[in-house]
Amino acid sequence: MGEAPRSAPIRIAFASSYPPRRCGIATYTSDLGRASGNREIIALTPPDHETPYPTEVHHRIRRDVSEDYPRIARALDACRVDLVSIQYDPTIWGGTDGAYVLDFVRALNLPAVTTFHAIARRPTPAQRKVIAELAAASAATVVMSAAAAGLLAKAYGVDPGLVDIIPHGVPDLPLVEPATAKASLGLTDAPFVLSFGLLGPEKGFELAIAAMPAVVAAVPAARLVILGPTHPDLIRSEGEAYRRSLQDQIRALGMTGSVELVDRFLGRTELGRWLQAADLFVTPYPGLEQTVSGTLSHAMGAGKAIVSTPFAHASELLGGGRGVLAKPDPAALAAAFILLLGDPAKRAAIGGRAHAYSRAMLWPSIGQRYGELFERIAQTQRRPAGRAILESARA
Repeated sequence: MGEAPRSAPIRIAFASSYPPRRCGIATYTSDLGRASGNREIIALTPPDHETPYPTEVHHRIRRDVSEDYPRIARALDACRVDLVSIQYDPTIWGGTDGAYVLDFVRALNLPAVTTFHAIARRPTPAQRKVIAELAAASAATVVMSAAAAGLLAKAYGVDPGLVDIIPHGVPDLPLVEPATAKASLGLTDAPFVLSFGLLGPEKGFELAIAAMPAVVAAVPAARLVILGPTHPDLIRSEGEAYRRSLQDQIRALGMTGSVELVDRFLGRTELGRWLQAADLFVTPYPGLEQTVSGTLSHAMGAGKAIVSTPFAHASELLGGGRGVLAKPDPAALAAAFILLLGDPAKRAAIGGRAHAYSRAMLWPSIGQRYGELFERIAQTQRRPAGRAILESARA
C-alpha cells in the first residue's frame, strides 16, 4: 500500500498594518508572514495611505470605515484560508480603543489567533471590554512576554490556558566588532549610543538626550544617534512638532555636535549595520509598564550591550547579566553609559550573553512556533471565531 497523501499546508490570513506602512507592527507582520510560510495579508489602511501594497496583500480594510470590517471578514469565506492571525494594537484598528476589531472577529467564519502587541496595565472599562472580548473570540492568544501573559489574566480575566508566550522575532545578525561595521557606514571610530524607532513621546528619547551632557563631560567623543522618522499618526495630528521639540532640547543642552536625529526609515540591511556599529544600545522608555519592545529584541539579536529602563519586557530579557537596567532619569542613564563606554570587555561580555540568549528568538524559530500553534488550531478549532463572543455574553 502507498502512503496516504499529505494534507496541503494550512493557509493563514494576517490582519494587520503592513509595509509599505511604516510602523513596528507592519514590519513584525511582514517578518512573521515570511517565517510562517503560506499566507496572505489583510492590510489595515490608514486614511493617508497612497503607496501600492505588495502582491501578498489580498484585502484592505480602511481603518476608520466600520463597514469594511465585517465585509472583509465575510469575504474570507470565498478564499482558501484556514485561519486568521489578528495582530492587535489599538492604534492600528479603527474605533475607540481599536473596537472595530470586534466587528471583524464577530463576522469571521474561521478560527482566529490574536497576538496582543499592546496591553494597558490599568485599563479603562472600554479597553478592558475590547481585549477581553477579543481574547474570548479567539481560539488562542499570543503575547511576547510573561509580564503580558500575567497581565491578561489579572486585569482582563483571560484564561491563562489559552495564552501562548512566543517572543518577538529577531533577524540573524552575526556578532561583529563595532569598528568594522562603522567603517562600512563611513563612520569614525568615535563611540556612540544608538536607539531607533518611530519618534513619539512614549519612547523616552528626551531622557537619553538629557543624559548626554554628563556623558560627554566624561567621554568627550561620545555621541547619541536616534534613528527613525516621526510616527505617521503623530505627523497627521501635529506635524513635526515633536521632532522640533527634541531638536530644541539638543540645542538648549549644547549637544548639537553630540546628538544626531536621523530622519529616515531604514531597511533591514542598513538597520542591521547600524546596530552592529553601535557601542551601546538604549531603550529609555519612561513608562515601566511596557510589555513588549521590538527594538530591544532587535538589539539583543545584534549582540549589543543594552542599557534600558526597567520596564516589564526589559526586566525579563536583560536578566542574568544580559544588559544593564537604569532608572528612568538622565543621571542614572548617564552613569550606565559612562560605565560601559569605559569598559570594552564588559560591553563585549554583556553583548555576547544577549546574542546567545537571542538565538531562540530568530525568525525561523519564531515562525516554527507560530506554525505549530496555527496547525493545532486549524486542525482542532472548527467553531466560527465570532460565536465565542455570543456564547461568552450569554454565560
